[in-house]
Amino acid sequence: MMLEYFIAKRLITVRDYKSSISAPIINIAIAAIAIGIIMMMVSVATGIGLQEKIREKIAAFNGHIVITNFDSNQSEATLVPVSLQQSFYPKFKTIPEVTHVQAVAVKTGIIRTETAFEGIMFKGVGKDYEWKYIQEYMVQGRLPAVNDALNQEVVLSEFIASRLQLKLGDSFHSYFMKPNGYNVRNFKIVGIFNSGFQEFDASYILGDIRHVQRLNKWTTNQVGAFEVFVKDFNAIESVGEKVYQETSSTLDSRTIVEKYSYIFDWLKLFDINIIVILVVMILVATINMVVALLVLILERTQMIGILKALGANNWSVRKIFLYNAYYLIVRGLFWGNLIGILILLAQQYFGIVKLNPENYYVNQAPVYINIGYIALLNLMTVVVCFVVLLLPSYIITRISPVRAIRYE
Repeated sequence: MMLEYFIAKRLITVRDYKSSISAPIINIAIAAIAIGIIMMMVSVATGIGLQEKIREKIAAFNGHIVITNFDSNQSEATLVPVSLQQSFYPKFKTIPEVTHVQAVAVKTGIIRTETAFEGIMFKGVGKDYEWKYIQEYMVQGRLPAVNDALNQEVVLSEFIASRLQLKLGDSFHSYFMKPNGYNVRNFKIVGIFNSGFQEFDASYILGDIRHVQRLNKWTTNQVGAFEVFVKDFNAIESVGEKVYQETSSTLDSRTIVEKYSYIFDWLKLFDINIIVILVVMILVATINMVVALLVLILERTQMIGILKALGANNWSVRKIFLYNAYYLIVRGLFWGNLIGILILLAQQYFGIVKLNPENYYVNQAPVYINIGYIALLNLMTVVVCFVVLLLPSYIITRISPVRAIRYE
């Protein structure tokens, strides 16, 4: 066993160490490390979690990339249809990053009941629709049977159902405008979803695409748009450019980052918030550790003098106190990681912290738990603290053995 480590271990375990005047300061330093790592874990987990959850919700209702006709129409409803006969449908063979392509069509309308009415966007989907993205948000009932013969089954949001006082199994009339009047369709609610994304929950209902084709007098070979899903969201911009290049000159493609730029610009602010919190927490933790180390050095001045008188060099004595400080850091990290992970798990499984969906697009604070970033935060804390602690340990080189032994 190394002499420096042996002495440091003895200093940590002796009784008078725990009852010394430095004990409160040491406890504060340990608490600062623990609180710092908790705050960093929570800020990173909630920041990344919120970003990913909102991305997932936008993609669930739009795909990652939307291909449409060039059209000056700014609404979600499609006026000019697109042919299904495309080189990229049903599989985008030229771009391996694309995982799925689905055809959809949107028609605006109004739901009217005996007591109220609500504007809606009827999103027609077909056999190729990837329901797994919506399935996560289903709270009642089942998905509509769009693979069978044309029927009136739809799913709508809990928000719309509540406003119109509708429930699972109810039927309702929908009115869709046409140049010389309106068309009426009767639909039956077979499922209710709640994404927590107010912009979508307040308007979307999902049903068979053949209803939109009939309302618009399109053929079965015409749709409103294509929704494209990619493997890696981080590569969405480069894949979006490839999709644009690979599609016909008569078609336009936009990523959801472009389509909902105001949301994604807002999400980027969370990266700044996370960085600020990390810097502040590490700064607070290191300051407390520096203070604790200085107190330990001053408290053991006589011991330093004796060790130097016996022939120990400055670096050996500094290593004793750095080992001591490292022990305190590890203790702080242990309790910080334990408490931090328990907090994140409690939020993930019980949703303790609620959020206003009108402001944050989610009902509760989502968390992203990943061993990789937790390990990185711990490593970063240890490295920064250790490097910073080298500076105050330099004071040991300034201590004279004769004066230190006589120090009271």
